[in-house]
Amino acid sequence: MSKTTAPEISWARKEDEDWADAVRVRLAFDEEVPVGFADEVLAEARQLVEEAGQPAREVLGDPAAYARGVAAERVSETYRAGIDTRGLRPAERLAAALGSMGFLVFAVFGLVWIQDGLWVGVNWSSVATITGIGVGVSAGCVAFVARAAGLFRGMWWFLAGAALAFAATVALADTLSDERLFRVPAPVLMLVGVPLAVAAFLLPEERINRWFTPARPAGGLSDEQWLRRLDGLLRGRHGMKTAEARAHVEEVRQHLAAAPATIRAEHAFGDVEIYALRLSEGPRRQQRITRQKFYGALASAVFFGVLTVDKLIDPQERASGWVACYVGAFGCAAWGAFSEWRTLRKQRAALTDLADPAAPKP
Repeated sequence: MSKTTAPEISWARKEDEDWADAVRVRLAFDEEVPVGFADEVLAEARQLVEEAGQPAREVLGDPAAYARGVAAERVSETYRAGIDTRGLRPAERLAAALGSMGFLVFAVFGLVWIQDGLWVGVNWSSVATITGIGVGVSAGCVAFVARAAGLFRGMWWFLAGAALAFAATVALADTLSDERLFRVPAPVLMLVGVPLAVAAFLLPEERINRWFTPARPAGGLSDEQWLRRLDGLLRGRHGMKTAEARAHVEEVRQHLAAAPATIRAEHAFGDVEIYALRLSEGPRRQQRITRQKFYGALASAVFFGVLTVDKLIDPQERASGWVACYVGAFGCAAWGAFSEWRTLRKQRAALTDLADPAAPKP
């Protein structure tokens, strides 16, 4: 992910500028296109248009078709094999998590300021609670980054750490003193989110990406290591269901069993990340992406729904500003889940038509 801003490209004609904007939007919504790719493509397009002396649409064609064409032609398999279903590498996922945490810290203490006043009392119980929640959420974020990288064993370790942190938080919050130690202005606590946002921008991406890439043995991956990595990539990075991923793995295993003993998986099928990408491509890929978005939105809706009900059943909390926040978040998440569900139904219908045009639509 680029940390610098490319200079703005100027166009001689308004219609060319509109064409370029359409290309940029198309590329922005393409999850397999790297950051900065649109600027590079449009700089070259501008040069071609200037040399031709004609409008961009006449020289390069329809903007949507042009965007699809350059993305398919110039985004390499190596790059696409390293990104997940959201078009992100591990470092970019981690940066997004840090940025989101920073924003949430800022927003939460801003609401505390509005709801409870300028000064916030601090005691040992609140310190333990905030620290435990921070550690647990951080471990949970890293767990999902590991999952998206295909590292399921690492995911379970970090999830176990998150669960342990939350359990310790509950235990300490009940045992530590509630006596106030001192008071802190809420704006000072809001500023705690700023370092998280800054850290998200300054993360050493290449180093972090290497952390989430299994070390390659000197002699190459054994067949079992290659197959385990394939299974993890298909389920984690490319969002396949477990049964579908393991069917692919079993097919490769059977092929290796039938091949001469000297043939290894790496020799027969090549780089495991690129092979996993090729298996994941096709008409079902977008359906898997939509299904993941649906599950995420549904989980968020359930989470905020529970928080909303918890506040509403408490007579003292019904008029709290938190209720409005939870209701708004629940509404957004529920609408997102409904939208993704509708999209998923349409995609399933399209796949049914593709496989059997005479079959009834769901």
